[in-house]
Amino acid sequence: MTASVFIAGPASWNRIVLLDRLPEPVPHMQFALAEHETVGGTSAGKALGLAGLGRRHAFYTLVGDDADGTRVTAALRSAGVELIVGPTEATERHLNLMTPAGERVSLYLSSPGEASTESQRATGASVAAAMTDAPAIVLDLAPEAGRLIPAARATGRPIWTDIHDYDGRAEFHRPFIDAADAVFMNADGIGEDPVPFLRSLVDGGASVAVCTLGADGAVGLDAAGREHRVEAIPVEVLDTNGAGDAFMSGVLDATLDGAELPEALAAGARHAASVLTTRHLHPALDPILG
Repeated sequence: MTASVFIAGPASWNRIVLLDRLPEPVPHMQFALAEHETVGGTSAGKALGLAGLGRRHAFYTLVGDDADGTRVTAALRSAGVELIVGPTEATERHLNLMTPAGERVSLYLSSPGEASTESQRATGASVAAAMTDAPAIVLDLAPEAGRLIPAARATGRPIWTDIHDYDGRAEFHRPFIDAADAVFMNADGIGEDPVPFLRSLVDGGASVAVCTLGADGAVGLDAAGREHRVEAIPVEVLDTNGAGDAFMSGVLDATLDGAELPEALAAGARHAASVLTTRHLHPALDPILG
């Protein structure tokens, strides 16, 4: 049986509020265009993507024993996600203010932090076994995933990470970057030309470094430092949440099937396009959450 990709990071319950523009930092009143609740979290998005692609996986996340936690785990399991749940005091929750153009402000209402000693005892053996057997390990930006970096490196398995809108300076991201064989990000924080930073990642030991560029597609460097680009696939965009996670899961799935980076980037673009047409992290959640 094919071994499972191991993913560690956040899953959350999100309220999405659609606005015609993001709020200015002054007291004022604004009317929402629409709102809905859904599963969130960058790692949940990647797990949903791999499940949708038929790739076996084990998704380790911290979820509270509360109503929102029940909603998160029920929706993910119904969508085919294979969960390892670490108990924690409160489920992660966000309030996301969005615009039709995809601009976003995320307000964290609660965050689980690292697993407690009790939680580590409850899930430690399952997590260790899943990492040891994995063809790839995905560690997303979260305290609990950061705690797992030494154990993940000890397995010798390739580590993939997503540093999102990293600005080149934030210290929290650094251990993830240093540990990773494949680094993904978006261009929101790094400046107009991400290629020099991607090249520094490859020069530092990464075998793959990729930056998504929204409607302009994505650019990636392989281990030899060769630059590859892929165009975004035109679709009628309903919601941009989860597109980056779907892109990375598509690239990872294709890479594990033996694809070179240009082909893998194309697979990522196709998968990301499918997510842009749903208001959830993945179309698999449409029949579950409406």
